[in-house]
Amino acid sequence: MKSPYNFFPILILLLFISCTNENEAVIKKIDTSSSTKVQSEKIQVLNFGTFHMGFTTDATTTKFNEHDKENQRAVHEIAKKLVDFKPTVIVVETLPKNNAFYQEQYEAYCKDPTMFFKDPTELELLAYELGRLAGTEKIYGIDHKIYYDYRVGENIDNQIDSITYNAYKNNPFYHTPELQVNRDSLDLLGNLLLRNHDQYLDFLITINADILTHAGTEGAFEGADEAAKYYQRNLRMYSNLNRLPLTSEDRVFILMGASHTAFFRDFMSRSPKYEMVNTFDYLK
Repeated sequence: MKSPYNFFPILILLLFISCTNENEAVIKKIDTSSSTKVQSEKIQVLNFGTFHMGFTTDATTTKFNEHDKENQRAVHEIAKKLVDFKPTVIVVETLPKNNAFYQEQYEAYCKDPTMFFKDPTELELLAYELGRLAGTEKIYGIDHKIYYDYRVGENIDNQIDSITYNAYKNNPFYHTPELQVNRDSLDLLGNLLLRNHDQYLDFLITINADILTHAGTEGAFEGADEAAKYYQRNLRMYSNLNRLPLTSEDRVFILMGASHTAFFRDFMSRSPKYEMVNTFDYLK
């Protein structure tokens, strides 16, 4: 007579197969359950990164003469590419307290696109022109200022991980050599294509914040605390976005320095409210 215990391995195997099938079914359900109805209720966003086309206090700048007529024409050509998104709202990197001023100026520009700006930036050159072409009615600023020391690792006796920190600062493109291009040698479209690529956006988060976690003194977190300030700034900017009177009928074009675009990409990828469109469907 065979022992009933001989059936135990078979029983365990059957239970394992059953559980595996159930697990696979759960994963498959998650992967394929993106409801069209749910997605359509989300606010469509074109999250667009740029360099600052006028004066900037940023650590790095891009060579660009905002007064040059050919450069201005090139920016307007970018606006023509983006107009297919048909934004109902434009969001820019300015302080909310200035919203009334920029709304009035924007409306004046729409009436007279030959309007003169003494020191134009991406706001006047790109956002205004895109809005004019698309018939966008509202423009809002969502910026929030927080000072942080992005050179903290060079200003302290780094006792956490100076090897990684210094190596990265000396050659931030060591692990991503494909990103090491002379941005000033690119035309405007090439420059913007680079800045909106996921790999470059990841790089911007690392160099502006995450690498700082490798810097600090014994028992302290100087680098991490400075990185947290940059995260905090972007979270507060995102909070400003959430204050705007938007509905699922809106299509929102966000124009910011690309490091902010990078953070917003991550925030929105998990958002119950927003759905990002593919930038490269428009920036062709």
